[in-house]
Amino acid sequence: MVDKLLNTGELKNILINEMKGIFGEDTRRINHALNVLSNAEAINSKENGDEITVITAAILHDIGIQEAERKHGSSAGNYQEIEGPPIARRILSNLDIPDETVEHICRIIGSHHSANDIDTIEFRVIWDSDWIVNIPDEFPDYGREKTEELIGKIMKTCSGRDRAREVLL
Repeated sequence: MVDKLLNTGELKNILINEMKGIFGEDTRRINHALNVLSNAEAINSKENGDEITVITAAILHDIGIQEAERKHGSSAGNYQEIEGPPIARRILSNLDIPDETVEHICRIIGSHHSANDIDTIEFRVIWDSDWIVNIPDEFPDYGREKTEELIGKIMKTCSGRDRAREVLL
């Protein structure tokens, strides 16, 4: 776990500041990460995943998006999954987080669009939290019934479905 001197609130503040430093003036992406964090904390309070992993992955899940745009000319999810983990590792190398936790966080970041080769509770919490924020943007014309159907298909946790209904319906 994180060093005793660095509690969860302090870790969250450090990571938010790092994320803001990378995103700069891009308030849309900053707000997206903060909204995913809010959903992740709410969902995880019922799902009981590792709090450090969930908080960290929520804040840093899109951390590779600008590098993806720079290197690949695209913010597509597959490029974010390539570029995000190295940036996250660099940020996390300065914190007292065990290597296996860092690797888990990087696997979540490296699969948060595709769900490739990972199905941990922490991954499912991040998946659901990100979709809750993305559904209105990706499916703006869906009415209540279609949104409810989509929630049932996309969400990976019961708590994620409940939170999606609370936020979106």
